[in-house]
Amino acid sequence: MAAGERSVIGSVVSLWRYPVKSMMGEELNACEVTDRGLLGDRAYALVDPSNGKVVSAKNPRKWPGLFDFRAAFPEPPRAGELLPPLRITLPDGAILSSADGDCEQEVSGVLGREVRLESSAPETPSLEEYWPDMEGLDYRETVTDEAMPAGTFFDLAVIHMLTTATIDRLRELYPQGRFEVRRFRPNIVVEPASSEKDFVENAWIGHTIAIGDEVRMKITESCPRCVMTTLPQGDLPKDPGILRTAAQHNDVHVGVYASVLSGGSIRRGDEVRLE
Repeated sequence: MAAGERSVIGSVVSLWRYPVKSMMGEELNACEVTDRGLLGDRAYALVDPSNGKVVSAKNPRKWPGLFDFRAAFPEPPRAGELLPPLRITLPDGAILSSADGDCEQEVSGVLGREVRLESSAPETPSLEEYWPDMEGLDYRETVTDEAMPAGTFFDLAVIHMLTTATIDRLRELYPQGRFEVRRFRPNIVVEPASSEKDFVENAWIGHTIAIGDEVRMKITESCPRCVMTTLPQGDLPKDPGILRTAAQHNDVHVGVYASVLSGGSIRRGDEVRLE
């Protein structure tokens, strides 16, 4: 491919935003992309006031049930403006607004631990991560402290991309498992132009991706997976085999991370081009 040439490698089939870290999020038809990822993504997090750490489903023994909460923006966020209030749906279906004075108290009551809902990340945020006893992981049967990018509520990067080819390949490798996009919490799901069932996005690392007319991203690294992929959510059962399959066949990686080179609007159906 000559310098500056672009090859169509697929199209966007779904977009996802997670307004509160570790809660369920919302599927979108279109979204603005900024240098901080999809506008409103991981804009908030729960913080444990006892130690200042970001609350995460990566430590499900301490924070079970986070996937039973759902966060959404009733009004779309707009670039350059203050974020609108959040809508948080509790496990029992009750709906709160982040503007409610008792929002934190209600969420704390359900979780059984005091939390604060924060929209400003600390300069050096961190979280606790539980590592199950599974071959192929960096640690086994322990909890570690993990640093997060400064001033954000992201794990490692502001954009997570995943292809349907990877999901299809995982289903072939472990047909008993229910591999669905929501287990992996991507922002952008791409259906490749080819019908290949493989970890195709691995080959994008180091390249620039263009989406639609405006957005360009640099694919920086593979996305390492954790215990969150195995947790129950909705009708999906707990299944350690999800993570074990990724460990055995793709070095515990599913999808890729990206940084934003130029922002703009993206929508479902947009072409995805590799530079």
